[in-house]
Amino acid sequence: MQSPTSDLRIRAMRPLPAPVIFEQAFPLEEAEAVRIFRVRRDISSIMSGADDRLLLVVGPCSIHDPAAAMEFAANLREAADRHAGELLIVMRVYFEKPRTVVGWKGLINDPDLDGTFHINKGLRLARKLMTDITVAGIPIATEFLDTTLGQYYADLVSWGAIGARTVESQIHRQLASGLSMPVGFKNRTDGSTQVAVDAILSARHPHWFPSVTRKGLPASMQTTGNNDTHLVLRGGSHGPNYSDRDVLAAVELLSRNGLPPHLMVDCSHGNSGKDAERQSAVAADLAKRIGAGDRAIAAVMLESNLLGGSQDYRAVPLVRGRSVTDPCLSWEKTVPVIARLADAVGARRTIRS
Repeated sequence: MQSPTSDLRIRAMRPLPAPVIFEQAFPLEEAEAVRIFRVRRDISSIMSGADDRLLLVVGPCSIHDPAAAMEFAANLREAADRHAGELLIVMRVYFEKPRTVVGWKGLINDPDLDGTFHINKGLRLARKLMTDITVAGIPIATEFLDTTLGQYYADLVSWGAIGARTVESQIHRQLASGLSMPVGFKNRTDGSTQVAVDAILSARHPHWFPSVTRKGLPASMQTTGNNDTHLVLRGGSHGPNYSDRDVLAAVELLSRNGLPPHLMVDCSHGNSGKDAERQSAVAADLAKRIGAGDRAIAAVMLESNLLGGSQDYRAVPLVRGRSVTDPCLSWEKTVPVIARLADAVGARRTIRS
């Protein structure tokens, strides 16, 4: 009798439905598909400097309550319409959370927040919520963490992110090279921007990599390369990197590598010292520089929710509209930040380049 050598540490297996099953249940209609195509094109134009609006990616650190997310989307739609001439607003709809050690891994992995890991349920909830937000007229941003799950919802995404913990991953660079939307690469957790620039350059080249098709079949995929890739400054363990000097250094690095001199600044994470309230001050500093004529800052990111702060995901009952991962800025305090950034774009337009 042969000794077993495989799956020795696998306790259970659950099959995943093919992505096309969820596409059929929650289809992307033609009108919404056209809107997503146009938003992706506009984001590309902003990040290349051809469109002088500011891209603003704003929303919860993570989604755990679809109903509260829809309420946030309704609020965001009002702000997006009000400032459409100056800002292209896209909602953070993040379903996967990278954990430094352990913790809640996001709506897809653990939709019931209880360690049961009903991933099929999570994928269904995620697809439905993204469809509902799209129908409501709000473009979607998300981070691609698991390299196969994107097949279940990438058609609904207008802007993608590769995070600070995965920016060095070859498979994530290859994935980004085949994604259909603009993708931002965050600097590494220690603050290194060179790693992110290397990732941008890699993603702009064609690659072959293994994945699954929308029908759920294993396949090797050849990509064309993604020229709509850019840098996201999010600070790091050595401190923030949103200052004028930091942005100038990043732009010089981009230029030396033949990349457009435009980037996004994330007001959260290392740039706020993980203090959600400080995002307002970071954004105010950026707005001042944008209003004075800075064109390198083409995009800004904020972590915002209906209510400020955060709560333990195991709390009973959970407070509706409050983050269960990183603390967020409340919607009430986000509104003036959005207005300030819109005013800054208006002021920048009065300055001749």
